[in-house]
Amino acid sequence: MQLNITEYPQAVVISVQEARLDAHNSPELKTAILQQFDADKTNLIIDLNEVRFIDSSGLGVLVSGFKNASARNGVLLLCSMQPQVKSMFELTRLHRVFDIYPTSDEALANLKDVTP
Repeated sequence: MQLNITEYPQAVVISVQEARLDAHNSPELKTAILQQFDADKTNLIIDLNEVRFIDSSGLGVLVSGFKNASARNGVLLLCSMQPQVKSMFELTRLHRVFDIYPTSDEALANLKDVTP
């Protein structure tokens, strides 16, 4: 899985550089998220701009990351969702759980408003 990881003072942005986030590659995203937590980076932004399809495994990794961030008094935000991915979040009602932003810049700018 291709991931682009960018560190900012207030958060780490993990950009998924794949068209699909599914059972085949989602364990790699989970590993990347856990590595950030292990490095005491507790505020994460997952950029889904390139993702055109997400299945239950991909959703599960994001929910797991959200729970892990919350347990560490951090946050996991999502941004740059394509319409078909956003519809999956709406179908599963996960859009009520996650803070979702149009861009990573907006997520970074609003981070102070959602930090526990």
